[in-house]
Amino acid sequence: MCFSATANFVGSGVLGGMGVATLAKVKHRRELLFASLPALFAVHQFIEGFVWLGLDGILSPTVAHNMGAAFVLYAQGLLPFLMPLSIMLFEPTRARRRTMLPFVILGTLLTLYMLWGLAAYPLQVSVMDNSIVYVNYATNMTWIAVLYVIATCGSLFFSKVKAMVFFGTANLVILLAVMAVKRYAFTSLWCAYAAVASVIILMYFWKSQGIRPFKYVEAI
Repeated sequence: MCFSATANFVGSGVLGGMGVATLAKVKHRRELLFASLPALFAVHQFIEGFVWLGLDGILSPTVAHNMGAAFVLYAQGLLPFLMPLSIMLFEPTRARRRTMLPFVILGTLLTLYMLWGLAAYPLQVSVMDNSIVYVNYATNMTWIAVLYVIATCGSLFFSKVKAMVFFGTANLVILLAVMAVKRYAFTSLWCAYAAVASVIILMYFWKSQGIRPFKYVEAI
């Protein structure tokens, strides 16, 4: 997130509260992963607060690097898999879940590549224009960015739940804006604004209590 460790820690606290409120509205185990996203974003932003403390010299450079690695592990290594999987699990019909399956497969393959890249190449963490820049030469590539967008946002647009489509649209707009303005800080900024957009998830779970849980057909 921009500006400082304080911004990350405050944002994490707010998101944590949202995450707890969202999880409290879960009515079926298939809803759990998607409902967990605000809480996961809260943890994510909390981790980046320690990256700032390391970069600011309050904590050691080792802390900055290790916390940066943890931040990137979730942002690049896990999110491309978790996002489409959470949408697929949430969808009520077998046909709609089958539509989501290619995105889950893409996210899985992308996650495996990202994890290899993060393990095989060193991570560089620095500050530029009040934003944290994460550089890994295996993962910071245009074709990876395109697949990342497809994996994390694509399945949302095929959902029958309008809030999902709205969440996907908000994330895509944010993503394109970050790419246009601060591409060098994409990982940090998009994750921050995607976390803010997770208020849409909270609103959906609060407003949809009368129609959930769906009547799930358990098989894909």
